[in-house]
Amino acid sequence: MVLNGVIESIVFQNKQNGFTVARVLVNNEKITIVGTLSRIYEGQEICATGHLVVDSRFGEQFRVESFSLKEPKSTDGIMRYLSSGLISGIGPAIAQRIVDKFGVDTLDVIELTPMRLSEVRGVSTKKAMEIGETFLKLKQMQNVVMFLQEYNISTNMAVKIFNRYGENAREIIQKNPYRLVEEMSRIGFKTADKIALKVGIPEDSKFRIRAGLVHVLNESSERDGNTYMPIDEVYVQISKLLNLDITDKFAILSDVINQMVLESVIKRCTFHDMECLMLVKYYNTELKVAAKLIALNSAGNNDEDISAEIDTFEQINGVKLHPDQRTAVSLAVNNGVCVITGGPGTGKTTIIKCILSILGSRNRRDSIALLAPTGRAAKRMSESTGSDASTIHRALMIDYEDGETRSDNASFRYNETNKFPYDIVIVDEVSMVDVNLMYSLVSALKGGTKLILVGDKNQLPSVGAGNVLADIINSKVIACAQLTHIYRQSEESLIISNAHAINAGQMPTIDNKSKDFFYEEKQTQEDIANTILSLVSTRLPKYLGIDSLKIQVLAPMRAGVCGIDALNNIIQNKINPASLDKPEMRFDYTLFRLGDKVMQTSNNYTLVWRKMRKNGSFEDGEAVFNGDIGFVTAVNKDTDSLEVTFDDGRIAEYNREDARQLMLSYAITIHKSQGSEFDVVVMPIIAGASSILTRNLLYTGVTRAKKMVVLVGSKRNLHIMVANNYTAKRYSALGIFLEKQNQNFGGLNGE
Repeated sequence: MVLNGVIESIVFQNKQNGFTVARVLVNNEKITIVGTLSRIYEGQEICATGHLVVDSRFGEQFRVESFSLKEPKSTDGIMRYLSSGLISGIGPAIAQRIVDKFGVDTLDVIELTPMRLSEVRGVSTKKAMEIGETFLKLKQMQNVVMFLQEYNISTNMAVKIFNRYGENAREIIQKNPYRLVEEMSRIGFKTADKIALKVGIPEDSKFRIRAGLVHVLNESSERDGNTYMPIDEVYVQISKLLNLDITDKFAILSDVINQMVLESVIKRCTFHDMECLMLVKYYNTELKVAAKLIALNSAGNNDEDISAEIDTFEQINGVKLHPDQRTAVSLAVNNGVCVITGGPGTGKTTIIKCILSILGSRNRRDSIALLAPTGRAAKRMSESTGSDASTIHRALMIDYEDGETRSDNASFRYNETNKFPYDIVIVDEVSMVDVNLMYSLVSALKGGTKLILVGDKNQLPSVGAGNVLADIINSKVIACAQLTHIYRQSEESLIISNAHAINAGQMPTIDNKSKDFFYEEKQTQEDIANTILSLVSTRLPKYLGIDSLKIQVLAPMRAGVCGIDALNNIIQNKINPASLDKPEMRFDYTLFRLGDKVMQTSNNYTLVWRKMRKNGSFEDGEAVFNGDIGFVTAVNKDTDSLEVTFDDGRIAEYNREDARQLMLSYAITIHKSQGSEFDVVVMPIIAGASSILTRNLLYTGVTRAKKMVVLVGSKRNLHIMVANNYTAKRYSALGIFLEKQNQNFGGLNGE
């Protein structure tokens, strides 16, 4: 359906994502249009394609799918157009005088002979030129937005593209749209390829091959966590992506690689006797992390006997440290950089407390920073140590570039030139820290800072690129204390001992005689899903006396009957069913309802939040992070938005675009659960690909539980998971660089 009319008024417009509600005059009838309509103004003529919808509260609306604009032709339309805030410095009074002077020729005068505007009272020569320049820029920007709209590029991104390339944006994109892959984050190869096909760029173009190489290396980092790739694997992936026989195009591919090496876009490296390709950004990142760790370690090494201080801690706190724990504390106190790793119940928290006690007595307590990669992990660290802890992002004071939400675009106020003002930094859950975040952290540390890294090396690796904790441990360059003795377990508890059994490749005890580890035998996925629904909605709440929302379902996958998408749907409908007093809204494929449990799925550094302090005043801030869990506390159809209140009390409003970063979280993937702890964990045990259903996935899921684990599935599939020690190979160079930097150390000052 096509609608032609004049924009009568803008009812609502979200400046961040462009969502707009406007009234359009069509044949003397006012029609409400809604959609992503950034950069539209009152008085413009609009031609929109879309369809009619009926909103339960607002009645009939025209939902816009695509649109084009024309400048107004009537004096009334031009008047409304100039008065709409289009050009800074033109208000209704000046707009009226300009239109009175030039009539229907007003816009031609502004564009072609802006100096004539100085003939109007209140418009100086300087102001006339500024009006002309602003109008021209807006017109150019609107043309670019309209052009890119055809390729499903958001208005926000289109404006960023215009801001980068200026008035030549369209010409540049038509000549080589693949530049967007390298130069604009969040523009994918497929989008650029679609534009290229339309403008006639051949499939064996060097532009296309170059963008394909960048895409393959980026995709390998973002999807698989690799920081480099063997060149033979690159050839296989580039051939699939481009649908080309690379053997026929090998000369062109070699030329492109050589050129990219010369331009310092990629590096050729030899790792483990393999020729490899590596994006320069990851080469520099891993190399600098290695250099900084070696420098920090060298600056802080001692050989001091701290037995008496450990004894004092034991006496005051009524504990007795195991010899392995005493060794770990000594390593932490006597080394510039130290790693402490161990599974659940091995006393990592007690060690952190002892380190805090000893170092806190020697230094000002406020010179010690406790950090974790996620808000939930930081909260748990605070609760277990009795000391304030923060996310790494918040401690380094997150900044952002142009509103981007990807972590590799994040910047921090504490950095290489503005150092983090702490002498001792303790980081928990380091297995979750990717190489980009580790670089941001260590580059901000001043020379001589003591860095203590705590984590479980058997957890799943970070979602982001790199294999930081494993690489540091395997390099054998940094002092490492590995804890194996189990402390935290009562005779009636099985969570910890079963976790260690799983990690050792042994079947867990599933006789249902303990108080915290249960198993239900079910064969079909339908039976497993129905049992989980019963456990979450009625059986466990009744047995434990807790709310269903305290129970967390962890599943290996998104898809399937026992995947999180299906489980979220049936659990939502059971424990938070639809009703007249629960407003709901659908964003893409997800229906959000008042009271729903939700999770943030990516870092968003620009999302504003508010939190009430204990004294009743408000704290305002911005940034929510991947893994933050909260509840939908308001659904506002007037503004097409949701309000989410997170576990820590932060309240954020999500517009339609931001809501794409939310998911229902009655059930979440085990990967998404990293760094979190839940009172009760319920897990489906199902059949599936051996590359997914692995031992360390099961181990990670079990170790997320504080009070109870319930597994539902077949013993055969449980045995298969326990026996499956498959670990996806991650190509990362930090360990290699650590060894080389250690051998060649000299002249580095940690700054």
